Amino acid sequence: MNEIKGYKVKLDDKIKALNSTRVYKKVTPLHDSTWYVKWVSVGFIICAVMCRSIEEVPKIYDVFFSIFGTAGWLWVGFRWHDRALMVLNAILLFLLLSSFVRFIVTNLI
Repeated sequence: MNEIKGYKVKLDDKIKALNSTRVYKKVTPLHDSTWYVKWVSVGFIICAVMCRSIEEVPKIYDVFFSIFGTAGWLWVGFRWHDRALMVLNAILLFLLLSSFVRFIVTNLI
């Protein structure tokens, strides 16, 4: 850490000393259930995009991975009380589930 006049200064003290409205401290939880769910959901969404980018992979794999990734982020939004995450992922989840149901109805029934 930096030493100022012989004292070790903590990050919080540095931020207070700046007295600036442009400095923000990270407030997202670390290593709680939302932390794990958000990173697993990111993995699902990356898998979905990878499936989407390869034409030979059936579309249902993209929809399947997207549903789980979006549902995870929706849950994180509820836990964080983040309306933007909730609205975005609720709409996406509805659209993805309707696509999944349409696939089931047209291909399996």
